[in-house]
Amino acid sequence: MIEKKHLPYRLGVGLVIFQSDKKIFTGRRLDNTSAWQMPQGGMDENEVPLETAYREMFEETGISKDKVSLVGNTKKWYRYDLPSEIQSRFWGGKYRGQSQKWFLFEFIGKDTDINISSKTPEFCEWRWSSIDDLIEKIVPFKMELYKKVLEEFKHQLKIH
Repeated sequence: MIEKKHLPYRLGVGLVIFQSDKKIFTGRRLDNTSAWQMPQGGMDENEVPLETAYREMFEETGISKDKVSLVGNTKKWYRYDLPSEIQSRFWGGKYRGQSQKWFLFEFIGKDTDINISSKTPEFCEWRWSSIDDLIEKIVPFKMELYKKVLEEFKHQLKIH
């Protein structure tokens, strides 16, 4: 077995989808019902990050491209490592974590445009969360990444 520190990072994207009141879309994970997170997912071969963002958004939330306005993306890729005790359960144990480009979208649709009941659902429940609530409910190993991403987007979100 390859030592975790020698494994690569899986390339992916993350999505910060916010409403005009600055609340952010969060979903409760099906595989860990105590964990809430923002939509995210891995890039397919030959896929560019923005394509992945729109695909993942639709797959995980049912939100189509015409229901959001792209506000920006992170300047850098952010990484997180999976905890050792769960690393083998994700992606066949081939990756130590993910390296993600994050995108900021303003939601311009209606709540009825959101549908988490897809062919392969990620979430069992969703809601609009304040930033504080989002940080409080995130799985601990993603907390620093979330804080850094939200810090980078704070001017667009007009938060302090």
